[in-house]
Amino acid sequence: MTRVGIIGAGVSGLVAAHALRRGLGPGAGIEVFDSADRAGGLLHDATVADRRTDVGAEAFVLRRPEARDLVAELGLSADLVVPTGARPAVWAGDRLHPLPAPAWMGIPALPQAVHGLADDADITRMTVEPTRPLVWTPGGDCSLGELVADRFGPSVVARSVDPMIGGVYAALAADTGVRAATPALAALLDEGAPSLTAAIAALLPAPGAPTTPVFGALRGGYRQLIDALVESAGARLHLSAEVSRLDPAGRGWEVDGEPFDAVVVAVPAPVAARLLGVAAPDSAEALAGIATSSSAVVALAVDPATPMPEYSGVLAATGGELARQACANPAKALTLSSRKWPHYDGDASPIRLRVSFGRLDEPVVATDEELRAAAAVAMGQVCGTGVSVTVVDSVVARWPQGLPCYAPGHESRIATVFAGLPPGLAVAGSAYRGVGVPACIASARAAAATVEGHLAAL
Repeated sequence: MTRVGIIGAGVSGLVAAHALRRGLGPGAGIEVFDSADRAGGLLHDATVADRRTDVGAEAFVLRRPEARDLVAELGLSADLVVPTGARPAVWAGDRLHPLPAPAWMGIPALPQAVHGLADDADITRMTVEPTRPLVWTPGGDCSLGELVADRFGPSVVARSVDPMIGGVYAALAADTGVRAATPALAALLDEGAPSLTAAIAALLPAPGAPTTPVFGALRGGYRQLIDALVESAGARLHLSAEVSRLDPAGRGWEVDGEPFDAVVVAVPAPVAARLLGVAAPDSAEALAGIATSSSAVVALAVDPATPMPEYSGVLAATGGELARQACANPAKALTLSSRKWPHYDGDASPIRLRVSFGRLDEPVVATDEELRAAAAVAMGQVCGTGVSVTVVDSVVARWPQGLPCYAPGHESRIATVFAGLPPGLAVAGSAYRGVGVPACIASARAAAATVEGHLAAL
């Protein structure tokens, strides 16, 4: 019997197991190992005021096909929901501003988009940017913060780009590489885009084009997806089972002494680096150089009579974070889930919110009680002076190795990782070619295809 081991029961490991089951058939032995006592990894939920609530990721991008296609494959399309249409805001200068639009990954397309938010000198800089020579080396890389600050000014980075990048990558734009984090932008610059303004315009939908929702979610939360993947994969789950060794064994591999014909490693970069130290030392060394962020989420339910702003959420500008004085970790974002998602809305039910903390080089050191208090302060700031906020229930979830940093040169580093993998060994997850769920799904399917190709050649 063909045996495949998968290390990691997050979405990447489970999608790999699902894809391998479909490809190898019911006779294959597929075993999934995870150190946690549950499957799902960062896709986790908790009960808040008698309702299961996502406390890790809560949505996926619909403009990439992978998550939407997987939802359909698993028969869950009837439970796909899209946001209400409420727009997010930016917290800067101690007040709310509409998130700049039109924009792409927080990079504004027009100076008018950041009027009242960016400094006047930077708005002027944006206005004349198309007339300034753009220096870009095809195939090169730099930080997104460096590029946008040079072309549009530092206040545009701090108050428009950083809030968006912080929400996606849990890092600042200065820590994030153009090529890995925004490959479509890098491709246009490689092709000779004359200015950043022209490149952003080319990335936006054409005027008058039909608008489609950017994000989607499942009515039952990510637990619905995880449960469906576990059932579809039909794999043997080993939970509370931390893998300590991955060793070559003849034409196959051993996972803590258990023999397998092939193995998929689908764990965070630091863990993958440790496991691959013997089997793929060059890959391990490259992975060890990827920094990860520490983060936390406070999921809250508040009194339904609380007057909340008509935004889907609030992203904090750099230097103007919410609840900065309340604890060691200021809040970087606040999601008004009851405003954002129609299935959370209801006059008689508590208002649902999520407050996020932690970025690269800003580990979450505050206690749970301090985080709860900071979340309440952040809510008070967003709701406005004089508003009394009554918290009905709250849950704190911590992610010590939440997301990898896509620093300048990340693509080259990942090329080294893949080049160093021996036959029968594949990797998948958020550390490689995208941190979002759709990218993780694509990574997992690619790893499964690699394994299937290897097994077919044996």
